[in-house]
Amino acid sequence: MEERPAGGGGDHRRNGLPPARVGAIGAPLVALSQVASAPLARLQTGIGELDRVLGGGLVPGSLVLLGGSPGIGKSTLTNMALGNIAGAGHKTLYVSGEESAEQVRLRAERLQPSALEVPVLAETDLDAVLDTIASHAPSVCVIDSVQTLRCADGSGPARPAPGSVGQVREAATRIMGLAKARSIAVVLVGHVTKDGALAGPRVLEHLVDCVLQFEGERERPYRELRALKNRFGSTNEAGLFEMRQGGLVEVLDASARFVAEATRAPGSVVLAAMEGSRPLLVEVQALVAPSELEQPRRVVSGLDRNRLALVLAILGRHGGIGVAGHDVFVNVVGGVRVEEPGVDLAIALAVASAAKGVALNGPMSGTDGGVALKGCPCACFGELGLTGELRWVGHPERRLAEAARHGLSGVHAPSGSGDGAREASTLREALAAALPAVARRHARAA
Repeated sequence: MEERPAGGGGDHRRNGLPPARVGAIGAPLVALSQVASAPLARLQTGIGELDRVLGGGLVPGSLVLLGGSPGIGKSTLTNMALGNIAGAGHKTLYVSGEESAEQVRLRAERLQPSALEVPVLAETDLDAVLDTIASHAPSVCVIDSVQTLRCADGSGPARPAPGSVGQVREAATRIMGLAKARSIAVVLVGHVTKDGALAGPRVLEHLVDCVLQFEGERERPYRELRALKNRFGSTNEAGLFEMRQGGLVEVLDASARFVAEATRAPGSVVLAAMEGSRPLLVEVQALVAPSELEQPRRVVSGLDRNRLALVLAILGRHGGIGVAGHDVFVNVVGGVRVEEPGVDLAIALAVASAAKGVALNGPMSGTDGGVALKGCPCACFGELGLTGELRWVGHPERRLAEAARHGLSGVHAPSGSGDGAREASTLREALAAALPAVARRHARAA
């Protein structure tokens, strides 16, 4: 005869569950509708593009991770933001683990005068950094960078190399605890890998409240700020800056610059893109040349290489324009990166124009021997399906309005885009409208 304890303890063990504690009382539950919601008080950085990407400014007690390639302008951006915040009467602190205080001053001298009023601490010891933050009690603190901080492990006096997985995780966790307890907005500057991803353990991105990516090419003046994660705002926003001698300058009307610089030559088209919640006109250029290699090159700048391969396959199968045996180069002018599906049609038209040596047919313009006559450049947007159809993309009315504001009418777009668009339902129809001379030659050959 087998005795079993009362209360079903044996059932718990058979189910793999720990036995219930005697007399345990769970925490009280509150419905979400009963949770008090206080408005978020934000600190304005004085940089409109940065504040918009953040969702309106820095939230006290938040942890922001800012990543980007070396020399892209991360330190310049944070120095400018701290200078503006200090000028508004808030306490700030800049912790530098990579540069000396003298080097930080040299950079600040190029910026606004208030940037020189920001206190700086050149230190890599995590305990010293946390003690300074606690005693100084700034409203905003920048730590450049989190990979340089050292913290002693619990096994003894030996200190692992900074930047290791354990060091970065420990540093971020302790900084987060202090920031939340003292309501200090902390910006952590982070390194990136050779592929452009944020370096360090993935848990770092999970710990922080906001992840910002600062992108661009060091040889080009334009920089783009994107939010990859934001607990206090949207991740669909993007900010555009131009690097100058006096620091970063906000680009408030980038479309006007890109449209004015459009070449209107074979292989050139203007894309009506969406960067977050605002439209942006950028020039997409393509070059197609005979290849001497067994495997032709496919080179892109500002685009996804896999998307180019997909568009080239659709263009050859459903557009009748193959580029086998040719090198194909596609570039988004100005160093801007475009990651939305509406770029498909721009790639297809630019490559088709470059392959045939004929300029695209824009409004109030024509062609003469493959050379574009004076007039407006061709503009377009749209996603391509694998069966050659031209698919609708979001916010067509805003794209068309931005194009019309800069004198571009007759934009090649998918069906249902609205007034002001030269609509097409398939890639072949769009090619016939943008390259009528090529379409007529194909029709005569058929």
